Amino acid sequence: MLSSTQELLETARRNSYAIGAFNVYNLEGVKAVISAATDNNSPAMLQLHPSALRYGGAPLVAMCLQAARDARVPIAVHLDHSTSAKDIRTALEVGMNSIMADGSHLPYEENMAFTREMTRLAHAKGAIVEAEIGRISGTEDGLTIAEKEAKMTDPDQAVEFVKATQVDALAVTIGNVHGEYKSPPRLDFPRLKRIRQLIPIPLVLHGASGLPEPMISQSIHLGVCKFNVNTEVRQAYIQALQEEICRDEPGDLLDGMSGAIAAMQEVITAKLRLFGSVNKAHLHQSPYAQMLADRFSAKRP
Repeated sequence: MLSSTQELLETARRNSYAIGAFNVYNLEGVKAVISAATDNNSPAMLQLHPSALRYGGAPLVAMCLQAARDARVPIAVHLDHSTSAKDIRTALEVGMNSIMADGSHLPYEENMAFTREMTRLAHAKGAIVEAEIGRISGTEDGLTIAEKEAKMTDPDQAVEFVKATQVDALAVTIGNVHGEYKSPPRLDFPRLKRIRQLIPIPLVLHGASGLPEPMISQSIHLGVCKFNVNTEVRQAYIQALQEEICRDEPGDLLDGMSGAIAAMQEVITAKLRLFGSVNKAHLHQSPYAQMLADRFSAKRP
């Protein structure tokens, strides 16, 4: 069922687990997420990076939305890391549940102005907004942020930012990185705890690929209710295709695609278990969850 991102996050936060948000690029990725979520009776999110949105356009979004509608478990569809007002408008026009207005590359005041305007547009369409202050290092979909350019989220500044922009969720930078961790990850949990104490909206952690279980659990305990996963799923997809292509006698194209789906699904299943969302789909059919879902539906044009 196509679900409100707001409802997924709020229900997860109230019940101490997190939603897995998985970047997808094509039918195989969508099938892997939906299949893993269905088999594990878990909510999940389909995420499109702006590069994937530009590549697949409205047909890719339509496929994600229809797959979510047809799913037997709660699925939301989200635009990830968008720095472009044009891309955000496109995503909203074709019916996406939520968007990330990413102004983290801008000076603070400009980030706040950009995010405020994108939030106004999204709320007018009944969608919700995730934003980010601080900046995460690493590489994702060809975009690289040097470690020296990264900046952790300031808790007091985050309070001001959320109040000024009226965003619905905040991605925090506490030592997490995009892509692979080149050294053992070190997350600033006291910083996360302070942010949680000061900010009432759902918190998001990007760069969940490679984080060990104790860090995931502690993050959830301190209020994170959405984790973004891209690198490990994408690597599983590419590796499965390479193995198929390099066989002495490669099989049928559909066999290769099915193998890629299975490889991605295995990674996604492990993440759903790690995030604690397995067998939680029924919680999103509670009276509270239905109230949030109805509120979302009423706002849609």
